Amino acid sequence: MSIDFEFRKLVMDHHIGSDLIKYCYQCSRCADNCPVTRVSFDFYGTSGYNPRSNILNALLGYKDAIFDADPLVIWGCTVCDTCDEVCPQNIELTEIFTFLKNESVKKGNAPEYLIEQAKAICDSAKAIPSQPAIERRREQLGLPSIVAPNVEEVQTLFKNIGSDKYLD
Repeated sequence: MSIDFEFRKLVMDHHIGSDLIKYCYQCSRCADNCPVTRVSFDFYGTSGYNPRSNILNALLGYKDAIFDADPLVIWGCTVCDTCDEVCPQNIELTEIFTFLKNESVKKGNAPEYLIEQAKAICDSAKAIPSQPAIERRREQLGLPSIVAPNVEEVQTLFKNIGSDKYLD
């Protein structure tokens, strides 16, 4: 397994805390408290989601161990922030995991459901398009109609941040 020092530097720079507190000493509090780890190890056995090994691989620059592994390694994190709250080293794991997800998207390795959801948001400015039944129910309850979002504004945002190029 080779060390990618540029990748390691990117990971270390993505940690937004103190420069002195970037090292995981493998206490396992993140994995012990992670709800995804608890569920995925029961389901997958020893290959479940493990924030502890992910952060160690990221901080050591083991890029291949992250991006060439099961997609659960990157996409298992739900950003619940539990690991951040319990880490005695104050490592902002979810920030690093978000960075890893963004790198995965740049490599074209995002899960299809994520791309489809992003396309829906770009096309309609809503994660879940309005349904006629909801509109009828709102009318029956005397609630105002839902204001249509500005789709053009959302599409401009996608273009300005460069996300539109990952939706094809």
